[in-house]
Amino acid sequence: MKRLFCLAAIAAALTGQSAIAQADGVEFSVGHTGESTMTYRLGAQFDWDKSWWQTGVGRLTGYWSGAYTYWEGDKSSSNNSLSFSPVFVYEFSGESVKPYIEAGIGAAVFQRTEVEGNKLGSAFQFEDRLGFGLRFAGGHEVGLRATHYSNGGMTTNNDGIESYAIHYTMPF
Repeated sequence: MKRLFCLAAIAAALTGQSAIAQADGVEFSVGHTGESTMTYRLGAQFDWDKSWWQTGVGRLTGYWSGAYTYWEGDKSSSNNSLSFSPVFVYEFSGESVKPYIEAGIGAAVFQRTEVEGNKLGSAFQFEDRLGFGLRFAGGHEVGLRATHYSNGGMTTNNDGIESYAIHYTMPF
């Protein structure tokens, strides 16, 4: 499993190198789980460049998110994950600052099937997220996000895990 994860990480890095050059934003986040394990996330955002239900109140838009997350722990309990998710964003109107809320459901692959004693059941997990924050005129963004990982009952072990993080996105 470790070899497969390393190969997937290398493939993602090689394809991601050209993709990062086309990314609309680079995301950095730090957070913790319900059991206080620290999480560190590095990701890229690719805007959909589409808008729906645009009114004086705001608009619905979205982006694709690809990320690597490090789950800190001792030698036996640290973990790594790669994730990819479509994310819907409702951005409220504003001049220099636009509040937003976001939600998305995607997929993640974990290096190990256990985090903090939580038995994930499989390396494949669904990634559900809810968040809110502020977008600034220059394209910078800060926000808070809750992310839940679960295999959706595909295996008997499905403890799942949550991460609560603060994130910063820099326009690229």
